Amino acid sequence: MSLTTADAQSGVYNDKVVRQFAVMAVVWGVVGMLVGVIIAAQLTWPALNLGIEWLSYGRLRPLHTNAVIFAFGGCVLFATSYYVVQRTCHTRLALGKLAAFTFWGWQLVIVLAAVTLPLGLTSGKEYAELIWPIDILIALVWVSYGVVFFATIGTRKVRHIYVANWFFGAMILTVAVLHVVNSAALPTGWLHAYSAYAGVQDAMIQWWYGHNAVGFFLTAGFLGIMYYFIPKQAERPIYSYRLSIVHFWALIFTYMWAGPHHLHYTALPDWTQSLGMVFSLILLAPSWGGMINGIMTLSGAWHKLRDDPILRFLIVSLSFYGMSTFEGPMMSIKTVNALSHYTDWTVGHVHSGALGWVGLISMGALYYLIPRLFGQKQMFSKPAIEWHFWLACIGIVLYIAAMWIAGVMQGLMWRAIGEDGMLVYTFSESVRASYPFYVIRLLGGVLYLGGMLIMAWNVWMTIRQGLRAGDVPSVKIPAPAHA
Repeated sequence: MSLTTADAQSGVYNDKVVRQFAVMAVVWGVVGMLVGVIIAAQLTWPALNLGIEWLSYGRLRPLHTNAVIFAFGGCVLFATSYYVVQRTCHTRLALGKLAAFTFWGWQLVIVLAAVTLPLGLTSGKEYAELIWPIDILIALVWVSYGVVFFATIGTRKVRHIYVANWFFGAMILTVAVLHVVNSAALPTGWLHAYSAYAGVQDAMIQWWYGHNAVGFFLTAGFLGIMYYFIPKQAERPIYSYRLSIVHFWALIFTYMWAGPHHLHYTALPDWTQSLGMVFSLILLAPSWGGMINGIMTLSGAWHKLRDDPILRFLIVSLSFYGMSTFEGPMMSIKTVNALSHYTDWTVGHVHSGALGWVGLISMGALYYLIPRLFGQKQMFSKPAIEWHFWLACIGIVLYIAAMWIAGVMQGLMWRAIGEDGMLVYTFSESVRASYPFYVIRLLGGVLYLGGMLIMAWNVWMTIRQGLRAGDVPSVKIPAPAHA
């Protein structure tokens, strides 16, 4: 049946929660990247921890990863998914009070993480370090997020569910399962608990979680961003909608099985390690299918990259996505992993995806969102966006190139055997040889942080300009042709 314009415009989009998450994404981005620069400096000059245990590398490193992944990245995902689901479903965000709870609850989680991690209160699990009471709060917020998102899908005014929402939905459902299963624990007090798993089973569950946190939180969710914001900024339809559906189903099936490649040459059964390697190699196909789909959306409009720095953020992020999703499967091959494991090559790989893919596409999406959320036609300063883009790109290249070189060097030094059958180098010699590359890594991080500070200034000026012009506008819901 037809939906009249009056019916469609009887409500307005709920952009308040989108604005809140978008602004806090920028704030937490600066904080998380600043902590990253501090710990990179500590690896270069260890005395910088000043002998204070709360500022030691072991305390600040999980704070950095949680801040950039879950505070910055999480706020970006909340903001974009809430924005996209309303526009593509032509309906107001469902359950407004519950949506508001997801914002304040998520900020509370972040603040509690910022307090507990420097104090050394941790579960000791990679990317899941927070203690059990905070884990319960995370579960409550995340389930609320899912209820809001899927309730909005359920009240849509159009029959079709746009592909971006499939990726957001898969991310929400999978991350909920991953978090609950991996965080299962037996509390021994308010600040401590024992994992429900032991030994190799605990390691397997942890890296099933850890790899799929990358696969769904940092990949599927941000692919949802890609499928909406690149066509919108380029003002062109997605290159192939059919490919996007194949990309979705192939990616979510394959990713789930790749986690064991983190545990090569460990007590994990050999067949499980091999299975993880095989699925990691298969994963290359859907990953590159998505990258090609996003980049080819610009077919016939490549000239836009010359004049549109926001589009440049979005497209270059896909280049890094393609590079890191090629490198990951290659590093999962056992013979390659024998060289790369435990080296800084892994750190370079992680950051090519984190800084290049997640960081750049997040910044592009925020540059698209901020002016629209605050009633402006564009960001306050286009030259500032240009500066941000080039600082970020140069910073990424310095960072990952330094870590690639250091990592391969470390792997070769650790494996070098003399004629007498003894190791040629001590571990401390490999650390000493890595020092110049740690300095270059720090420089890359400083440049990347500098770009983020420019973004924070530009966002602040854009918001101030919008507030001076009057109230932040309500956006009318458009009427579809048929529903």
